[in-house]
Amino acid sequence: MPDAVVIGAGPNGLVAANLLADADWSVEVLEEQPEPGGAVRSDRGVHPDFVNDLCSSFYPLAAASPVLAGLGLEREGLRWSHAPRVVAHPLSDGRCAVLERRPEATAAALDAFEPGDGAAWQDLYDVWDRLRPDILDLLFTPFPPVLPSLRLAARLRASGGLRLLRTLMLPVRRLGEEEFEAEAGRLLLAGSALHADLPPETAGSGGFGWLMSMLGQSHGFPVPVGGAGTLTRALVRRLEHRGGAVRCGERAVEVVVREGRAVAVRTASGESVPAVRAVLADVSVPALYGELVGERHLPARILGDLRRFQWDFATFKVDWALNGAVPWTAAEASTAGTVHLADGVDELTRFAAQLATGQVPDRPFMLFGQMTTSDATRSPAGTESAWAYTHVPHLIKGDAGDAGLTGRWDRCEQEAMADRMEQEVERYAPGFANRVMARRVLAPPTLEALDANLAGGAVNGGTTAMHQQLVFRPLPGAGRPETPVEGLYLASAGAHPGGGVHGAPGANAARAALRGPAARLLSRAPRALARRDRGGRPTGPGARER
Repeated sequence: MPDAVVIGAGPNGLVAANLLADADWSVEVLEEQPEPGGAVRSDRGVHPDFVNDLCSSFYPLAAASPVLAGLGLEREGLRWSHAPRVVAHPLSDGRCAVLERRPEATAAALDAFEPGDGAAWQDLYDVWDRLRPDILDLLFTPFPPVLPSLRLAARLRASGGLRLLRTLMLPVRRLGEEEFEAEAGRLLLAGSALHADLPPETAGSGGFGWLMSMLGQSHGFPVPVGGAGTLTRALVRRLEHRGGAVRCGERAVEVVVREGRAVAVRTASGESVPAVRAVLADVSVPALYGELVGERHLPARILGDLRRFQWDFATFKVDWALNGAVPWTAAEASTAGTVHLADGVDELTRFAAQLATGQVPDRPFMLFGQMTTSDATRSPAGTESAWAYTHVPHLIKGDAGDAGLTGRWDRCEQEAMADRMEQEVERYAPGFANRVMARRVLAPPTLEALDANLAGGAVNGGTTAMHQQLVFRPLPGAGRPETPVEGLYLASAGAHPGGGVHGAPGANAARAALRGPAARLLSRAPRALARRDRGGRPTGPGARER
């Protein structure tokens, strides 16, 4: 009988399980899919000679995360690789904004667009360099992050205080206009903001665009050598070396609650997996409070707030096996791991407006990944393993293009949308379609089928907008991993600090469980009750669920 049951073997669930195992807890992880990883998986499903990541690919937050650094995954075989350039944003006229690996190189590239814009970028980086330790502590500390907030407030006062805070609260369009004379710097910030669901006119999108750009500047956008799945395999191996177990093909359907406390997890097969100390849920917020836990165990305010929960945009992704490098008109784009595709900030605004009005965009903004450029092991020399994703509305009211897309996402609609995306790539890389050997289309329903947490293709566990962050994430007043059910903890991207592969929600949930009332009570129990057999399972009195 395990001390803890973790629902979901995504990165947050596996991080949580590892930290509990480090504290000598026995842990079982239940995963619905036939393999672990959630949105951190890779395969050869596009072409047998090519490794393609199924969902996420680039990991700046992982590179910055003290949580993942503390696990020592390099000892489990994890290695990181970088493209020569971090981000490129080509324009249809052949010019290209570039985020280089060194801030002075980025500044020089921006000066080529407009003298003085390089100094403005360097100023933004200098602010990041001063505030980085406290911002990262703020991100990776359980809510409320009291000490990091106090330290950050002191640094803010020394760095301009209210003026700097105002800058970070700006819409990214306004921030770009205030800081840069030319389009290049504005595009780097605005494209980075749309890594989340933050349109250029949204308050706070400037701060998020700045954060992602500066993470790229200081940590790069690294990728795991061999594919995203190598990160997952390192987490699983580490857990198994400490006696933990991951059981795939086991869908959790209920958190069993007795006398107000989570005591077990029931699976679709009817098995009841008991949890002596805690249940940690690496699942979406609506799945936890709307499916796994019965309404009778939840306060009315949770159920009321759940009806107002907002997902982030739906995602549509295409993977490619290319027989050669992407023929970018802008040569700088050929050496970047991540390429943003939109012909200016106005086009980003147009794209966001179409999403807001329920239209499938006719000129979709895309994040384009060049994986072989980032990691030479992904495909044969001279070829490219590539992908692109864009966003579409959850509720589609019409198609801004001419294909009549309705959101049924049947085979015909999937291929039409993938063709539209390839046509957009052709605007910046004429001849791209001739390089395509094979492609795979991952529409919103396909992404959800791969990972139930990606509901409708939403990849961030809920909107990144200010009304669902900090004290409001995932629901007002529910910013900590503890839930209304004793011994049950939210360990997914739905919790603070949100989406991205960094492990913080899982780590926060594990730490909360370790200091929880059940953990403290059992830590005072006779040592005989805590003895374990060689597989890490409890033995002796109380070993069976009562």
